[in-house]
Parts: sequence; structure tokens; C-alpha cells
Amino acid sequence: MTGAFEIFPDHHKILASVAAQLMNGSEVVIDDQRILVTMVGSGRLRSVKFMMAERPIVAIEQNRNKPSRWGQLAKKGRQVVQFQDLATKKYLAVVVDGEVFEYGRK
Repeated sequence: MTGAFEIFPDHHKILASVAAQLMNGSEVVIDDQRILVTMVGSGRLRSVKFMMAERPIVAIEQNRNKPSRWGQLAKKGRQVVQFQDLATKKYLAVVVDGEVFEYGRK
């Protein structure tokens, strides 16, 4: 399970749905599968691990204390969720208030 993960347009719906559920509830439902939201790190950030296109993915609430543009948006009260491919450790996308931004895309 190596190599780059490509995000297809139908994945955007999944990412946006996972982000909204992560930020607003105690569980995430994907294809009738219920996954509990856990709290991670010293900042107690919401997180959930799931499979997408046969790849292990983790969704992590953006840390408000980070100086990045995403951190600044989270500090202003926006809902910001990062998505990382656990196989490669690469960040794939970020969802801000339901809008998906892919890394590596122009």
C-alpha cells in the first residue's frame, strides 16, 4: 500500500461529511459504519480513523494554536479538519467549513 493517493471528486463528499460529523458529534458514520471520535494530543483535538478507497485515513481537528493559515482560521472559529494518509504519512486535504482543499493540486 505505497504510492501517492489520488483524491477523486466523489471523495470530496466523503471528506466534507467526515469533517462535519467530526466537529459536531461523538461519532462518524461512513457507509453504515459507526466510528467513535477520539481526542488526541495535548490540545485534545478530535480525531477519527477510517478507510477510504482501501487506504487508512485519519481526520484531525486543526490545532488553533498553530501559526499556519489553517490554524489562524480555526482560531477565528472556522471548522478546519486535516486529512492524512496513514500509509504514507502525507497530508491529502483540508476541509474548511465544508469546502475541500487538496494538497498538491493547483
